[in-house]
Amino acid sequence: SRERHPDLPVIVMTAYGTVENAVDAMKSGAVDYIMKPFENQELLLTVQKALKLSRLMAQNRLLREEVQKNQGFGQIVGDSKAMRQVYEMVDKVAATKATVLITGESGTGKELIARAIHARSPRAEEPFVAVNCMALSETLLESELFGHEKGAFTGAVGRRKGRFELADKGTLFLDEVGEIAPALQVKLLRVLQERTFERVGGNQPIGVDVRIVAATNRDLTRAVASGRFREDLFY
Repeated sequence: SRERHPDLPVIVMTAYGTVENAVDAMKSGAVDYIMKPFENQELLLTVQKALKLSRLMAQNRLLREEVQKNQGFGQIVGDSKAMRQVYEMVDKVAATKATVLITGESGTGKELIARAIHARSPRAEEPFVAVNCMALSETLLESELFGHEKGAFTGAVGRRKGRFELADKGTLFLDEVGEIAPALQVKLLRVLQERTFERVGGNQPIGVDVRIVAATNRDLTRAVASGRFREDLFY
């Protein structure tokens, strides 16, 4: 019965009670233990406590299921039809290895969606690494993404790992990806296609297993049409 109904409370009743018997019964899943002879009121109180415990166990199970269902959405709030569609899309893409592009105006929570995709994916226990592509110059962004070797440029006093290496096995979030310079777009495309890159100043290919989630507040379709964003990278 316990296998089919895990919330079913079991009370052991016996005329041959010992402490050892009571401990064994509890270890086997009983919620209480009553010895003969007993008073009717004692039995009623025992049953009432068992039913109360059963209700609490059922409530806890439902709460755990609800928490698990919503795990990963963090600070994202909203229950409108549009937001429910967003949640559904997040769940659909999270389970895949697909590269994801999130579009929307500034302040609409694009990074929260990116983090939700990571948190609800098989990579959830691996790193989530974010880079704001608009905050760095082309040279600095290249070094930030791919790392550099000692002496690659003035101030490169040692080898440094880039965000791709730091995000290995996890997710790399490229915020404002529409701001990346054309020359760097070529290198990003290569990583997406071949899953390898070289550090700045290096010539040794480095393989990574990174899922890319990108975001932009630009209309990349128009950026492609005007030549500011590579069509092959966009697709």
